[in-house]
Amino acid sequence: MSKQEHGFFSHKTLEKNVGLLIILSVVVISFAGLAQIVPLFFQHSTTTPTEGVLPYEPLNLIGRDIYIREGCVSCHSQQIRMLSSEVQRYGPYSLAGESQYDHPFLWGSKRTGPDLARVGQRYSDDWHRIHLRNPRDVVKESNMPSYPWLQHNSVANENIQDRMSVLRTLGVPYTDEQIAKAPEQLKGKTEEDALVTYLQGLGVAGRAAAAKAVSEGGL
Repeated sequence: MSKQEHGFFSHKTLEKNVGLLIILSVVVISFAGLAQIVPLFFQHSTTTPTEGVLPYEPLNLIGRDIYIREGCVSCHSQQIRMLSSEVQRYGPYSLAGESQYDHPFLWGSKRTGPDLARVGQRYSDDWHRIHLRNPRDVVKESNMPSYPWLQHNSVANENIQDRMSVLRTLGVPYTDEQIAKAPEQLKGKTEEDALVTYLQGLGVAGRAAAAKAVSEGGL
């Protein structure tokens, strides 16, 4: 049997040279990733806020930071996928424009607890307060931790103006007037107040636009 000659970039060469195989694999995956990601930076639906979605109010913004600090983001996603089962359970699927002012976005992928993308105004403020202090009082089978200390911690001295100023550098359109008046909205408020306010706003502003998108998509 005659010997076959193989070029430098043949399968035989790549399979014998692990380092080269890894490098070329990374190159191919990088190009494929860029081909999927780069167009999103120029797509209207991903670069423009969904109709009705506005930057977070100061109390909501503090509540969001508490939500991240306490690890809620580790057990609850905020992304309803385009599946009939998800839409039926959680509501209209999430639109990219709804997260336009989120830095970072909290879509998540793990659901130890239910998705919260559309939890806003589904329950009363009192329900959320009871749920945060002792989840078993409203959901007997819940394995969620209790957060009773939130009701005692004030947010009046939080550096809300600094946070809003930083977000403005990232493209969130806060005005000088909004930043100047922000501390007034935190007076007399607790961490529990802030977190409940944040939860009550989730999915509310973009719900109508998302429902329209679902109906047009046939789900």
